[in-house]
Amino acid sequence: MERIGFIGLGLIGKPMARNLLKAGYAVTVFNRSRASMDSLAHDGAAAAQSPKHIAECSDVVITALPDSPDEADVMNRVDGVFAGARPGMLLISMGTISPTLSQTLAVQAKALGIDMLDAPVSGGDVGAINGTLSIMVGGEAHALERARPILSAMGKTITHCGGPGTGQVVKACNQIVVAGVIEAISEALILGSNAGVSPETIVQVLSGGYAQTRIMDVRGMKMAQRNFEPGGKARFHRKDLIIALELARKLNVVLPMTTMTEQLLATLVEQGGGDKDHSAMMTVIEALTNTEVPINLTQRLRPGPM
Repeated sequence: MERIGFIGLGLIGKPMARNLLKAGYAVTVFNRSRASMDSLAHDGAAAAQSPKHIAECSDVVITALPDSPDEADVMNRVDGVFAGARPGMLLISMGTISPTLSQTLAVQAKALGIDMLDAPVSGGDVGAINGTLSIMVGGEAHALERARPILSAMGKTITHCGGPGTGQVVKACNQIVVAGVIEAISEALILGSNAGVSPETIVQVLSGGYAQTRIMDVRGMKMAQRNFEPGGKARFHRKDLIIALELARKLNVVLPMTTMTEQLLATLVEQGGGDKDHSAMMTVIEALTNTEVPINLTQRLRPGPM
């Protein structure tokens, strides 16, 4: 089995690396904070001193980093991945970054005799923990076939989207839909609860009809109960929408709903809610009507005409 280096042990990356260990791979990890490295070392991973060290002792290097500057830095700094890379390695970039950067890094890797895939994921922390992530892959088909057994330890659906950068393009599309659905669920809960229906009842009914979605299944009841523990952090989702909007401007495409939801997430981040779940977008919409979704069933319709 190929030796795997894993860089980025955040909310999604840490359980992904743990699933690779469970699948029997030898995994070396690197992270800016030591605690996550120590936790995985307890599970059998080795700890590296730098991204360069990761590359030197791995056949396949996986990154799961939060943003484009982080990815560029880990690859190109003095003690970065490219400094320790050698021909025949495989790089898999699984964070959500700019498609343009993905293409640039793929060119750099190819010049070093290295295949590189962009393979961002969808499914949140639940999918990462359960190994059921949806993985959208950009890059050469032969590189994907080499990576497929490794990706299968972390995800359930693996789709080849095309050449370098296309995985990131599809991830941007995914994040547009996720943000729009969260916004729509928020409006439904706020409207219904102010008309005297409990949020839990609204979620139960919508989950059994045409409005049912995966997001409703995973986040709907938590939103009704105002549980905003992060499965996907608001500040990262806002970053993803910025990537989508930058791509849209480059292609002269108009995205009105995405523009609005990015502004709602921006407000949430500015108010200190960046580390809450992205479904906390609902609190920004509540503030526009100076209300909150009631937690209990006793709060009824507010006085005044509807």
